[in-house]
Amino acid sequence: MNILEQIVKRKKAEVFQAKNKVSIEELKNSEFFGRETYSLKRSLKERSGIIAEFKRKSPSKGIINDQADVLEVAESYEKFGASGISILTDQDFFGGILADFSKVRKEISIPLLRKDFMIDEYQFYEAKSFGADVVLLIAACLSPTQVDEFTSLAHELGLEVLLEIHTEDELQHYNPNIDLVGINNRNLKDFKVDLQHSVNLKNLLPQGTLSIAESGIYNVEDFKFLKEKGFDGFLMGEYFMKNENPGKAFQEFVEKFNDES
Repeated sequence: MNILEQIVKRKKAEVFQAKNKVSIEELKNSEFFGRETYSLKRSLKERSGIIAEFKRKSPSKGIINDQADVLEVAESYEKFGASGISILTDQDFFGGILADFSKVRKEISIPLLRKDFMIDEYQFYEAKSFGADVVLLIAACLSPTQVDEFTSLAHELGLEVLLEIHTEDELQHYNPNIDLVGINNRNLKDFKVDLQHSVNLKNLLPQGTLSIAESGIYNVEDFKFLKEKGFDGFLMGEYFMKNENPGKAFQEFVEKFNDES
């Protein structure tokens, strides 16, 4: 059983437990369920194009930063131009906490992406109730039919969808209703980073598809390379979170890119 299969198995148990604690009807009565969501598609064009991530740990890297305060980091991300903020909500493998969402949502006025392993419709109502604007669908753990059905549900709830792909075979998960397609620069099997592979996949997407480069962006040169290849957005987390002050690292990255542009 590979790491993705382990995560999905645990996620099914986690969702089952969550359903028994809080019903969908209860989620609909939450503070944020009725709010009008922010559009990441629009924000990518209006701000830096960077979706800055808050992530405490990962299966491949272990602990990245378990000391940073999620709200302090999020406020810095917004202040210095992030187009959106990605927050990991998987607890067992990424140290995420769903409550981080509501804490940030109360203070932040840019789109929030719930980054998790979405395998059940319950999680979409949950995301909406905690203040998400965008949800991640990972092709590697879903069928094309599930992606289609989950996209329709997300849109019914006013959420945008970011579909993450890793391989050419996963292009079959794409459908015209998808809002954004994220291409992960890191191979899930061996964790190697290949930016050119991502560019090749991007070029196979239908013309006009909003594309997001994900993971493995370690410096301004990588960022500039991907931007020049036509990516519309960039999801970056580890580069900032490995610093004692992720918000300051984000500020310095943006300033350096602007100085060199």
